[in-house]
Amino acid sequence: MHKILALWATPRSTSTAFEWMMRMRGDMACFHEPFGEPWYQGEDPLWPRLKADSPRTPGLTFDSVWQTLRDAAKKGPVFSKDFPHYIEHFWDDEFLSHFNHSFLIRDPAKVATSMYKHWPDFVLKEIAFVEQRHLFDRLCDHTGEAPPVVDSDDLLENPHDMIEAYCHAVRISFMPEALHWESGARDEVSWYDGGSWHTNLRDSDGLKPQPRSYIDISEAPDRVKEIYELCLPHYERLYAYRLRTEQASS
Repeated sequence: MHKILALWATPRSTSTAFEWMMRMRGDMACFHEPFGEPWYQGEDPLWPRLKADSPRTPGLTFDSVWQTLRDAAKKGPVFSKDFPHYIEHFWDDEFLSHFNHSFLIRDPAKVATSMYKHWPDFVLKEIAFVEQRHLFDRLCDHTGEAPPVVDSDDLLENPHDMIEAYCHAVRISFMPEALHWESGARDEVSWYDGGSWHTNLRDSDGLKPQPRSYIDISEAPDRVKEIYELCLPHYERLYAYRLRTEQASS
């Protein structure tokens, strides 16, 4: 069975654009937040803001998703982009041993303010910073070394070199042609809410260099600033281990 290349991200971290680039490679079966489906709308969902009329999918469980991933990995290489808070209850050494782990992080000021635009009543449990840090530390303790970490701002500022560094770190070939695609529908990543969170990806045609932007968190609502303060030390922990390119290091 192949190791599953996992990108453990936070929401609103350009993770789906990263995933789309992996899809453009054409050499892996790619999964979009597979454990998110049972977390939100499976038979036993764990979403903390679940409502009586929230969608449910009969037969969809964490176990059924895990079986689907393992079946795919028996057939060939697999990439999965997911959020660690969906699956922390599954973490044990045996489960984690099936993955080639990597992480995508983003400034929590940008994540929290973006989440607020979509879900003004979002809670800390929905943005994964705490769980991402716990998983990272667990893997560091277990293996004695840090898994690869990509920072979203670094990625957007210099996508070619950052993706090249990532591919080297996770031991796959670098395919620069995968950084380009046609704009259009993204049905493959639209299981939640018809893909309403992915309009930027739908309109994009690749990962292209973008000027680094900044968010003034002082202008955010108080509850968003509180969540930011809780997330910041977890982000900073992983940020210290982020992949660097020669350009970024100079």
